[in-house]
Amino acid sequence: MKNKSFNLLLIAVVTVVAVWSLWPTWRDYSLSQHSNSFHSTPDSLRFALSNRDEIENARKKSLKLGLDLKGGMHLVMEVDQVDLFEQKAWNKDAKFAAIMKTVRAKAAASDTRVIDLLSGEFRNENMRLSRYFYDIRNSDQEIVKKLEKESEDALNRAKEIIRNRIDQYGVAEPVITTQGSRKLIIELPGVSDENRVRNLLKGTAKLEFRLLRDPEILVRTLDRLNTYLVQNNTVPPGNPVTDASRTPKQTSAKPLYDLIGVFQNGSAYTTEHSRETVLSLLHRSDIQALLPQDTELLLSAKPDVSKNGEKLYPIYLVRKTSELTGGVITEAKATFGSQGVQPEVLMSMNSEGTSKWARITGANIGKRIAIVLDGAVYSAPVVQSKIPSGNSVINGIESLEEAKDLEIVLKAGALPAPVRIIEERSVGPSLGADYIRAGVLSLGWAFFAVSIFMLVYYKKAGIAADIALVLNIVIVLSVLAGFNASLSLPGIAGIVLTIGMAVDANVLIYERIREELDAGKALKSAIELGYDRAFSSILDSHVTTLSAAFLLYTYGIGPIQGFALTLMIGTAASLFTSIVVTKEIFSFLLGRNLMTQKSFG
Repeated sequence: MKNKSFNLLLIAVVTVVAVWSLWPTWRDYSLSQHSNSFHSTPDSLRFALSNRDEIENARKKSLKLGLDLKGGMHLVMEVDQVDLFEQKAWNKDAKFAAIMKTVRAKAAASDTRVIDLLSGEFRNENMRLSRYFYDIRNSDQEIVKKLEKESEDALNRAKEIIRNRIDQYGVAEPVITTQGSRKLIIELPGVSDENRVRNLLKGTAKLEFRLLRDPEILVRTLDRLNTYLVQNNTVPPGNPVTDASRTPKQTSAKPLYDLIGVFQNGSAYTTEHSRETVLSLLHRSDIQALLPQDTELLLSAKPDVSKNGEKLYPIYLVRKTSELTGGVITEAKATFGSQGVQPEVLMSMNSEGTSKWARITGANIGKRIAIVLDGAVYSAPVVQSKIPSGNSVINGIESLEEAKDLEIVLKAGALPAPVRIIEERSVGPSLGADYIRAGVLSLGWAFFAVSIFMLVYYKKAGIAADIALVLNIVIVLSVLAGFNASLSLPGIAGIVLTIGMAVDANVLIYERIREELDAGKALKSAIELGYDRAFSSILDSHVTTLSAAFLLYTYGIGPIQGFALTLMIGTAASLFTSIVVTKEIFSFLLGRNLMTQKSFG
């Protein structure tokens, strides 16, 4: 009697918790349907505003749908470990550059670990890694281990930084996993602005504060580059600067000034059409070798618009060595400027950054400092006075949305190495809706077929199995909702499989009961013996399935994990419903004389 009371209490608790866990899902669905029922947008908007807290709370706690059901983006991103290893090298020369160029080409053509390609190239050249990495006394094996650790840390750090960016962006239940030594698999359900997400994930967020060189030095540098290009005739064809309101030096003998214009105040610019040509030109090693020592030519991240509507990108000559980096940034906030029109990002620094910023600004009053993010100049303000507070501003931003994205990447931190998207797939909401219909249909047909079979073959006992089956599905969905897991199409397949497993357990029990009844046992005794003697077989099959599902979940990725997760939950629920729930249903029916031997077919 004591055991029976415990079983009844356990069933009641499980049922109540399952319903409570799924209630937000039902509320989210009903609120969405109610909102869609309004015929006018103002009415729908008023409903959303008046019920905002309830809608947001229900949506947050409701059962999430995976990428294949909800639509969204699937991305494969690769961490540029060649760039990472280049950063770690301390003695870079032409030979090192040639080796890294070969490594980069081989890495692009295969999935071999970059560290293996690197060490292999050094062996081919009969050179020690210590010539460029770490201490000269380190052996190649020691350096390989250190670089392997750097590589592993970079991948894990990139994963966490990208996760932070996605979380701040607001994607519900993103799936981010590593693959191999340099790839990240990212699934973002519900994403609609794909271009914005691409920019958010790819940006390294390497923030630097660099001093600008004087305009006279910029003009002399451009003249030197132009002379070199004339002598070597190596400028790729571009679109000439044609803004008549400026004073660019344009003649056929001055090819650089066909791409770059110079204002009368000594500042330079290029047009939107010539921007890519100029960027490729400035990245050339022979051009960089002609620049003054410790300097670099960078373009503005955003264009200025001339009087005739042409987009012009300013060109800056900045020091290559940064005065301060984004590692000192502790807070970033997107807002509007003093005029209330132009978006900008306010930044605060830690104590170390505040001290350095005060010293830098105090020593460079009247000079310009460029705020550089990922190799592009966002703004280059003139230092008016010493700034002791450690605050700074990034402006030159087109929209508040862009400012918020910049805030996100600055808060999340800089990636240890560049990442690039090497594969991308999108699932549209309409395709997701088709998958939902197909999944629900398959689940419905599976449940219907199994239920009818149990009713026809086992008569009244089949009703108990069908009730347990319903509870089994409810438990699976409630666990997914309660732990904020996502239901995917493979997950639905896992539920369909658990329906079969749950019924299989009941079939074993019912056949055992039939055997006992055929042996002349009373109905109550036959039921007790049937459950006792079928238990070991049921337990063995369920434990085996749980073990296989656990291994699939541990070593699988994406859809495989979704299938394994629902299979594990469904298997555990099946063990509970087939052993405990159906037995208590039989006890209830026996107590009211509602069962006979014919109840088992």
